[in-house]
Amino acid sequence: MSIFGKIKDVIFGHNGPLGGQFGGKKDAAPAPAPTPAGGAPHPAPTQQPQSAPAQAPATPAPTPAQPVDVEQVLTSIAAQKGNPNLNWRTSIVDLMKLLDLDSSLDNRKELATELGYSGAKDGSAEMNIWLHKAVMRELEKNGGTVPASMKD
Repeated sequence: MSIFGKIKDVIFGHNGPLGGQFGGKKDAAPAPAPTPAGGAPHPAPTQQPQSAPAQAPATPAPTPAQPVDVEQVLTSIAAQKGNPNLNWRTSIVDLMKLLDLDSSLDNRKELATELGYSGAKDGSAEMNIWLHKAVMRELEKNGGTVPASMKD
């Protein structure tokens, strides 16, 4: 999995330290669908055509997952960990540490490549600032709500 994919998974609640607390709606939607589909074969064959149209409206009924408030999720993770010294709002290294991801230069270089950084991949302040803002912009593109100060 990509480094950004790992960041996104933790923040959106998939396989992260919060156990799906903040983003489980995406996983919850498919679960109800198999239940009605599994119930359809049990009625007599003459009833199947009647139950299929009744199930069709039930499938579109679930609303799409609401945007994830990225700042709120990260603040909650920071509060749970009790480490107020991490400056995750502006530092890519601290953000990765908060999410229990390897923040080594090699991983940041890989993340820079994934996100299209064209400068020198040397761990400079310029690269790290760009990375943090790029991660926030990508989180927003993927359904997150991010304050302007964290992406501009």
